[in-house]
Amino acid sequence: MPSHKSARKTFRVFRLNSWEEFLGIITKPPYSNWAFRGERDERWPLYSSLSRYFRNFGVSSGAWLDQEARILRIFKRKAHQFLEKPPDPEDDFQWMALMQHHGAPTRLIDFTWSPYVAAFFALERTLGDGVVWAMNPARVDSSRAARVRMDPRTKGNFERYFLRGRHRFLWMGEPHTMNRRLIAQSGTFVVPGVLDVPVEEMLSDANQEDILAKFVLTNAVREVGMRELYRMNITYATLFPDLDGLAKSMAYELEFHWAYNPRTMEKYHT
Repeated sequence: MPSHKSARKTFRVFRLNSWEEFLGIITKPPYSNWAFRGERDERWPLYSSLSRYFRNFGVSSGAWLDQEARILRIFKRKAHQFLEKPPDPEDDFQWMALMQHHGAPTRLIDFTWSPYVAAFFALERTLGDGVVWAMNPARVDSSRAARVRMDPRTKGNFERYFLRGRHRFLWMGEPHTMNRRLIAQSGTFVVPGVLDVPVEEMLSDANQEDILAKFVLTNAVREVGMRELYRMNITYATLFPDLDGLAKSMAYELEFHWAYNPRTMEKYHT
């Protein structure tokens, strides 16, 4: 059902109660070629980590853009002592990707070309109903001229079109140089032109049915879904190929055993 009443078609919301239902949708057109994002709480609006931080901690919206530019400057000045080869000082998008990689709140919204990776992030730590958002890259790129003109990888464009917060649009793509995590996760970024509205509201003047979809994975999906993802070798250890990722992957090992079900202690048939 549509999410709310509108003169235009709004994005579709699917409430799924099994892993098989999810597979039946994301492996077929139109969604088989879309990009995906998983979150552990389906009630969350589709915000960047930067917007969510500002909202959660009561930073005045009048300060958002200046504060975003400030942390970018600070990171550039200090990160060099930890980097063998820092990005070009004027490549703001590459710097933002580096900040995102190491846990800083930024306006970059992580998406992936793999619905399975998105499902992992939706299910792994949820105690309720998770969500996989899907976005149609063909529609995000529908205005090719605007996409090229506002490409944040072009020198000066991130400051001109994004840090000033005047353009209500989305750009999707990757930095010129991709880090190991981005590669491991088949990752891409959605970059919003403004920070004060969620992506779904930003698209409210478009035909959302062709550009956005929301798959609610109820808690009933988690046990089978996580087991199948584990069998596909989709874990923190593979998505974050470093010691931190390996350590985080130990949490799900507490729930899994090849010989029996640790929840019920029921042995698997051989």
